[in-house]
Amino acid sequence: MTKEHMLLSSVQNERVKLWASLLEKKHRDRQGLFIIEGIHLLKEAIASGAEIEAIVYDADKGLPKEISEVQDKVASFTEWYKATRNVMAKCTGTDSAPPIFAVLGKLKADEEKLYNPNGLVVVLDGVRDPGNVGTIIRSADAVGADAIILGKGCVDLYNPKTVRSTMGSLFHLPIIEGELKAYIDQAKQRGIQMVGTSLQATHNCYEYSWKQGSWLVMGSEGDGLSAEVEALVNQTVIIPMKGQSESLNVAMATTVLLYEAMRQREFS
Repeated sequence: MTKEHMLLSSVQNERVKLWASLLEKKHRDRQGLFIIEGIHLLKEAIASGAEIEAIVYDADKGLPKEISEVQDKVASFTEWYKATRNVMAKCTGTDSAPPIFAVLGKLKADEEKLYNPNGLVVVLDGVRDPGNVGTIIRSADAVGADAIILGKGCVDLYNPKTVRSTMGSLFHLPIIEGELKAYIDQAKQRGIQMVGTSLQATHNCYEYSWKQGSWLVMGSEGDGLSAEVEALVNQTVIIPMKGQSESLNVAMATTVLLYEAMRQREFS
C-alpha cells in the first residue's frame, strides 16, 4: 500500500453522516451518489470504470486481497479510508457490516443503445420489489439485452437492496429511469414492437418472433401494467403453463421471455 489510509472511528464524522444519509432516496438524489457493498460489487465497479468517490474498508480486517490486487485500476481521485466496525454498519444499514463499501456517483446511461432497430430492451412499469428488479437486471444482462428502462412507481435503482440483488449487472448495461411514454413513443416511431403479457393473449411467447426489435414491457406483480402504459403495447403474449400454478412472479416471467428471445436470436 502506497500510503496510510485515514481511520474513521466516529459515526458523528461529517463524511460518515453524509454516507449514512445515502441509505435514503432523497439524499441519493440530492447528492447524486449511492453506496455499493462487498468485494464482488466493488470489483465490478472498478472493472466498469464507474466513478468511485471513496472506498472504505474494515480497519480490523484490512484491505481485502482481491481489492489490493486491482488497486492500480482505481482512479487517482478516489479517496481511501479504513473504518471501525460501527462506522461500517452505520453507512451500510446492516447488522453484519460488509468488509468493504464504496461511494459512487450515479451511473450515466447511454440512451442511444435504446433505439437499436433490432434491439431487445426491458421496460418495467411500477415494479416495486427490489429483489425482483435486481433479478430482472441480472437476467437482461445474461441474455445480452441492450438496455433497461425503469418507469414510474418502480423501486429506485440505487436502493441498497436493488443494488445488492443485481450482483454487479447494473454496471454492464444501460439502465434508464424516466417517463415511459416518451421513450415508448419514440421507439414505436422507429418500428420497434412493444410486447406485453396477457392472460387473454392469442399467441404464446414461443410463437412471437423475438428476432425483430422488441421492447418487453412488464408490470407490477399485483397490478400488472398501468392503463397508460398498457395502451401503448401493440403485441401481447402468454406464457403457457402446464401445471396448476396460476402465475409466475414478474422476475421469473421476464426471465422466461428473455431466454426465449435469446434462443430465437442466437440458437435457431
